[in-house]
Amino acid sequence: MILTFLGTSASVPTKERAHTGLALRYNGEYFLFDCGENVQRQMMSTNVSPMKINNIFISHLHGDHILGLGGLLQSMALSNRKKPLKIFGPPKITETVENILKIGYHSISYDIEVVELELKPNKILSVNNSGNGYEIYCYPTNHSVPSLAYIFKELKAPKMDMAKVKNLGIEIGSKLKDLKDGKSVEIETFENGKSVKKTIIPQDVLVKNTEGVSFAYSGDTRPVYAFAMFLKDLNCKVLVHEATFDSSLLENALETMHSTFGEALKISEISEVKQLIITHISARYRSLEAYESEINDYLEKSTLHGKTLKLEIAKDFLEYDLKKLKVIKPKIKDKE
Repeated sequence: MILTFLGTSASVPTKERAHTGLALRYNGEYFLFDCGENVQRQMMSTNVSPMKINNIFISHLHGDHILGLGGLLQSMALSNRKKPLKIFGPPKITETVENILKIGYHSISYDIEVVELELKPNKILSVNNSGNGYEIYCYPTNHSVPSLAYIFKELKAPKMDMAKVKNLGIEIGSKLKDLKDGKSVEIETFENGKSVKKTIIPQDVLVKNTEGVSFAYSGDTRPVYAFAMFLKDLNCKVLVHEATFDSSLLENALETMHSTFGEALKISEISEVKQLIITHISARYRSLEAYESEINDYLEKSTLHGKTLKLEIAKDFLEYDLKKLKVIKPKIKDKE
């Protein structure tokens, strides 16, 4: 499971940073979070395939998060896409997509389902195959327009300790399947030459559950502490949070309804994630020195207190392995 940062700038792009776009690769398909201007061209420098995107999640309707949508939808059609596409977003996303499709004589060769979400915590997508799959949640955030964060949580089926299963005399079949499904079963054993019925509960034969990977994407927002607690309850591991400004520019953040690095850091501490990746960096920064200074200060203090939160400043094309919880060296395709 790989996150690919397609664009990491704020409202105005720079030579180094494109408008917002984040792709998640999971089991051969891609999930796209926001689709700023130029996102499809950014994909051409990565392994992200537009034709393998089945779900797009829009955090809010500011241009730097949606202006790449029209071109991407058109390119999918020109590539003879047939698979349906789902687009999730806040109120007015339906009207927005309809207007986009009216521009430029779009001719779409596939079905598009637009899902307009309410501004409340909700599970919006779930795939569960015998305990394996994923869930995606939305959570309302605090920006100058209606906005949502998104959380992806992998589901992992519980594993059986087959040595325990064998010792208990449970045969592979319906009883084992019931245990995997969380049901108790009754078995017959022999003790001192007598037949004895025993009830076996799933915990008797389960290996300690290996939890799946999870990450959250904040979109644009002021810090929302209830959102942090929501992530904590979901045991979220990785948080991608906007930090448009360094902490010295708090007034700017308040005025524009964005977050500072320090505020994103506070959200990550409350949520108890293992990794914070900041993105949506203001175009005013020609150097990341201000952010790097804050990171160094935090790391010095956290070492003294035994904290283990990992920090990263996202750059375009950065890739992050959610299973290994580490940055991968960006794999940028050569441009001819």
